[in-house]
Amino acid sequence: MALREDIETLAAREGGNYSDSDFALFDQFKAALNRGEVRAAERAASGQWRTNAWVKRGILLGFRMGSIVEMTPPGAPLQFLDKNTYPIRTFSTDDRVRIVPGGSSIRDGAYIAQGVVCMPPMFVNAGAYVDEGTMIDSHALVGSCAQIGKRVHLSAAAQIGGVLEPAGAMPVIIEDDVIVGGNCGVYEGAIVRERAVLASGTIITGSTPVFDLVREKIYRRAGDAPLEIPAGAVVVPGARAINTDKAREWGLSLYAPVIVKYRDEKTDASTQLEDLLR
Repeated sequence: MALREDIETLAAREGGNYSDSDFALFDQFKAALNRGEVRAAERAASGQWRTNAWVKRGILLGFRMGSIVEMTPPGAPLQFLDKNTYPIRTFSTDDRVRIVPGGSSIRDGAYIAQGVVCMPPMFVNAGAYVDEGTMIDSHALVGSCAQIGKRVHLSAAAQIGGVLEPAGAMPVIIEDDVIVGGNCGVYEGAIVRERAVLASGTIITGSTPVFDLVREKIYRRAGDAPLEIPAGAVVVPGARAINTDKAREWGLSLYAPVIVKYRDEKTDASTQLEDLLR
């Protein structure tokens, strides 16, 4: 509670100069993010997710406090300039995280649990939380404050949006044992519940309705409540007709994610390879 109160007090202070004790406080906050002791969103016992707005305000505070500095490694052919408050996070073998050589980056202030595998090149932004046994495949992005569960596979070129601002907004949530196919995108604070499968090319946003052919329902974001993909749902890219005269004349349709089944033994068998890769 003391850390929360101190961060909220510092974040509420209008700009100006920051003291050494202010930077020490922010480093303490960032270390807590790295250890997973504080996070941008948490799941309650009821299964509902809640946003920790104070944590997101603390992450935003770091950008406000920082100064742009040279971050180019010695001898590197490309130049890098960024806020000194968010350098690249460093790891040791004691962290038991595999970061395969080839140009991946994890920003300081992101939690990466034991057993996570990072295939090159990939990027994890500040405030993200990636739980045990997850694989982040090549060219995948985990945005700022995104929450990724256990044993998730983010396939090649998957994009998980973050939602850092506004501070009270729900970030993107990917629960345990979810498979996110190649070239998928999840944005705008959507929640993908446990064991769901997003087929390659599926795009989930808070403003896009999802059509459930199995349960004959349409899922939408309602008010402040985020869009949720049900547990175990298998979602594929689809289309729905536009029923205006001109749209029918032109044969137009809109993109629509479609739930075609729910995960079963056959689906699970097709994903067992993920365990062997670890």
